[in-house]
Order: sequence, then C-alpha cells, then structure tokens
Amino acid sequence: MGTHPHHADAAGKVELAQVFARHGAAYLAAHRLAAVQQRAMRAIQACRTEALGGHVERCAACGRLRYSYHSCRNRHCPKCQTLAKERWLAARQAELLPAPYFHVVFTLPHELNALAQGNPRTIYRILFDAAAHTLLEFGENPRWLGGELGVTMVLHTWGQTLSQHLHVHALVSGGALAPDGHWIHPRGGFLFPVKALSQVFRGKFLAALKRALDSGSLALAGSTAALAETRARGALFAALRAQPWVVYAKRPFAGPEQVLQYLGRYTHRIALTNNRLVSFDEKTVRFRYQDYAHGNRRKVMTLEAHEFIRRYLTHVLPRGFMRIRHYGLNGNRAKRHKLGAARAALNAPPSASIPTPPESIENFWLRVAHLDIHQCPHCASGRLHRIATITPRAHGPPR
Repeated sequence: MGTHPHHADAAGKVELAQVFARHGAAYLAAHRLAAVQQRAMRAIQACRTEALGGHVERCAACGRLRYSYHSCRNRHCPKCQTLAKERWLAARQAELLPAPYFHVVFTLPHELNALAQGNPRTIYRILFDAAAHTLLEFGENPRWLGGELGVTMVLHTWGQTLSQHLHVHALVSGGALAPDGHWIHPRGGFLFPVKALSQVFRGKFLAALKRALDSGSLALAGSTAALAETRARGALFAALRAQPWVVYAKRPFAGPEQVLQYLGRYTHRIALTNNRLVSFDEKTVRFRYQDYAHGNRRKVMTLEAHEFIRRYLTHVLPRGFMRIRHYGLNGNRAKRHKLGAARAALNAPPSASIPTPPESIENFWLRVAHLDIHQCPHCASGRLHRIATITPRAHGPPR
C-alpha cells in the first residue's frame, strides 16, 4: 500500500495536532524529550477536543446542537495565541508614549546553537541581558541621548524553515527621559549606530558566556562536551570574536497604530502556524516558508516527519521562561511612575490609571471578528443555550 497524504481542505485545515497524532508516539519512543516538550505535544494534540472537556449548546429556534471544547492555553499551541495576544495588546496600548519607536534586532551566531539547545534558559537569559544592557548603555551615553530609554524585547528562536535562529526583537523609544525630567529627542531621527551596537553587544554576551562556562553552570554534552577543555573553549571564543554579530535597526514607526501592529505581529508569534502547513503523510510533512535570501519568495519545504517534530520542539521554551521582557522606562518595578514622567515631559495627557478588567470571550470575538458566538451558525437567528457539560478525561494535559 502506498502512502496517502493528508492535504489541507478548502478551509486550510491541516493542523499541527494532526501531525503529532500521526507521528508523535513513534517520535516519543525514539527520542528523549524534556518534560516541557512532552507537555507541549500532549496539550497541542488535546486542544479543543473532548479530552479537555467542554459543553453542549442547543439552538432555541432550530434545535441544532453545538459541541464546544476547551482550549489547552499552551503558549506553543497554534490555536491558543489570538485571545492572549489581543488582551496583552490592550494592556500595552495605555503604555505607549507619543514618540517615535524603533525596531532593533539582535542575533546570535549559529555557532552558539548547540550550547543553547543544552542550556536554553541560560543562553536566552544572557541574550536578553546583553541586548538590553547594550541599548540602555547607549541611551544613557550623552553622546547619543543621555537618559533612560523605554524598551520591550521579544525572544524568537526560529527561522522560516524551523531551523534554530536565536534573536530578540526590541521595540525602543525614540528618545529618552533625562535625569532632570525633560525628554531628549534623537538627532535627525537617528537612534544609534548599528556597528557600534553590534560590537558592544558581542562583548557583553561573550563576557557573560565566559563567566557561565568558568563557573561550571552550563551543561556540556555531545557536540559541546569539548568546551570543558581550555583549548576548545579558546577556539570558540576566537571564532566568535572574529566575526561581526548581526544587529539590525529598522526605520522608526509612524505612530502608535504601527507600534501596536508590530507588537501583535511579533509578541505572540510561534514557530509555525497551522495555516503554513500544506500536507503530511506517513513519512513527511510539507509546509510553506518565505525564502528571504532569494527575494522573499514563497516556497514549500518537505521534511521527514521526525525531523519536522524535532525542529518544532527545539523552540519550546523552558517552563516559566518569560519571552517578553521590559526594561528602562518600561521595566515593571517603577513603570507607572517613569512612564508618567515621560508623558509629562512630552506634554501628553496621563494615561488612564484605572485597571481594565479582562475582556470576555464573547466581547472579544464580537470586536475582533464581528462574530456573535451565541448566535446559531445553522439558522443564523436562534440563540444557543448551554444544556450539558462535557467532563474532561482525567485533568487534561499539563499546560
């Protein structure tokens, strides 16, 4: 018998959960996974199925039944990011300053990928710290600004083909709050020179990496085991110092709407969304990607199923690791006071300080998709009423 590929239907319904259902058990039997990776696989498979429970609704007009199942809420699940993103954006909207914002990207050389695979929590933390401290240091330097920046950073670990590509996107205020309380504007719409940023970022990262290696706090195994030896460690650092590190700064955003659009695009993005999946069969998985090296051309990649799963799970974050972080004026410790002072310096009215309760699911779908989730999709006139509860199997997968 030949293989029969599962293709997307008219609505594009090939899903990562289906790939895991077809190939996940065999992959788990052949590979040793971290607990957080196993949880992600189980959660994605169970999401919006009867395994997590739910409820049954009946239309008061036509009597049709609708079965609704709970979401897994795992942050690596393709189905569970929209509501979380919208709620997060609503909270950020009040924090935006009436000033330009810059988008800066800090990227790690691929020579560090193996170390990151064995030590994701430490390497990702060093990446955040080195990038953030570089930006804040440049902001405080009177040569450039001479005050405190507002910075929000988002970690991404993937490229378009699910390969490992470690980088942070930084949203940086176009200007800084001076110690005496006035706002310092960047000269000529220019923030910082990227070559200088790159050199300082490289120095800070390598200094922190050396401390981590010298203290023995990094796990060294497989291809990184040789780094326990002084000679191999020296060769790695020499290679990393010899190459330019990529820091990229985009043009400033035109206004708050563009900033929010940017945030929505990057903050809750995951390695691969369901709409990029094309098909899968007993051996392979096919998905769309953009080839940035050749004019952003859209292409389709075919991977062996186990390699596809391996790549996807590489991007599952350590449990509890915060992939969105705030620094300077945006830092959580004194954010309200500092942002208030910045707004005053910019002659802007204070933002609303009254906490807004989380938006209900009903209101969210009505606002975002103009969809009344209580209206019967069959007759389009009756209202749906809950008539039964579907009990989850055990307690569902860990989140």
